[in-house]
Amino acid sequence: MTTGAGQSGSGTEEQDWEEGSSDVLKTVGKQLKLWRERAGLKQAELGQAIGYGEEQVSSVERGRRAPKPEFLDTADEVLGAGGILAAFKEDVERARYPKKVRDLARLEADAVELGAYASTVAHGLLQTEDYARALYRMHRPTLDEDTIERNVAARMARQVIFDRRLVL
Repeated sequence: MTTGAGQSGSGTEEQDWEEGSSDVLKTVGKQLKLWRERAGLKQAELGQAIGYGEEQVSSVERGRRAPKPEFLDTADEVLGAGGILAAFKEDVERARYPKKVRDLARLEADAVELGAYASTVAHGLLQTEDYARALYRMHRPTLDEDTIERNVAARMARQVIFDRRLVL
């Protein structure tokens, strides 16, 4: 979202949250209402059938409140939506938070994925020369021998930090 000149950044955070989140919640609400009406139920009747109050159903349908995963699962089952309402769970979960937090959650998920991958190899400074060479030989696309030797030498040269003495 772009801001005009003179606008402070504090207002844009809320607008960013509302922009992405309210669209998702409104879409979920419209779907819920369509399925409820198709089933011939009033909001109070659906609420009773799924264990929530009429006000909760109304708030979800208007896109004012994010439904819990259990709400979507139960409503999907009661309304015979065939998984359509339940499929919104991840989108609704992301919509619960401001854009800045959603971005951080995505970055954290990426970091966890990298951490899980990185845990299967020794980190560069801890590698032996043979281990580093073997890793470079597995590189795809393949590297030529000169490049491999240059990279191994550079990696081994960085290990001098282990020999430094701290002077106070």
